[in-house]
Amino acid sequence: MSDYYPQRIICMTEETTELLYLLGEQDRIVGISGFTVRPPQARKEKPRVSAFTSAKIDKILELKPDLVLGFSDLQADIAADLIRQGIPVHIFNQRSIKQIFSMVLTLGAMVGCQQQAQQWLEGIEQKIADIKQIVASRDSKPKVYFEEWNDPLITGIQWVSELIEVAGGEECFPECSTQSLAKYRIIEDQSEVVKRNPDIIIASWCGKKFNPDHMRERDGWQQITAVKNNQLHEIKSPNILQPGPAALTDGLDQIKAIIDNWHLSQQQG
Repeated sequence: MSDYYPQRIICMTEETTELLYLLGEQDRIVGISGFTVRPPQARKEKPRVSAFTSAKIDKILELKPDLVLGFSDLQADIAADLIRQGIPVHIFNQRSIKQIFSMVLTLGAMVGCQQQAQQWLEGIEQKIADIKQIVASRDSKPKVYFEEWNDPLITGIQWVSELIEVAGGEECFPECSTQSLAKYRIIEDQSEVVKRNPDIIIASWCGKKFNPDHMRERDGWQQITAVKNNQLHEIKSPNILQPGPAALTDGLDQIKAIIDNWHLSQQQG
């Protein structure tokens, strides 16, 4: 029966690679994205056949995949090219915690590992429940501004916003977070961040190193509470901006640690 499941899988984004490794099914992977850093052994073991919006179609065809996995509308053209070549393609489009859970269960089922995927997910659900119980007893929530890009300013996507709420923070731009496309999460007027006055700023500049000094120098930003109190933090993009295991593990842990430390500083102050 196992022979009917895909045996030669190409993962054009990192989250499906990481999940297959977590499920112990890494031997099925025959190609990965060049942006993959999680898990680190994947870069050593697997050929890189794609970027994010481009792919080496000829190289993919040479690897004879029986399934190619991708993410979002940004990979639609790659998917179309492969489909025209007769390659089975599945494009995930998860943008929320619930949808990430669905992706985990769907991919687990696609490779015949439903039970392992369910068990992993139950552990994450328990982790989230435990964190929610801890933060429910607190009498205040810091307002958190998450910056996904600096020029133009782009605020966080839905799963990031939801993880901030799980960890006990208040999303600074809730009206933007449910917008799946980055162009609808652009903050046209930087003074709007000043007006909303976040207590904490978390940056993850999509693969580019965060520069807090540049943020401090923005017009009027010296008035922001987070800037005054040096509550400027970075979470590396592989840990938070891929909608898969990393965001639910290391990403959530880092957001929680930042918010926990903010509460500690409030008590000490």
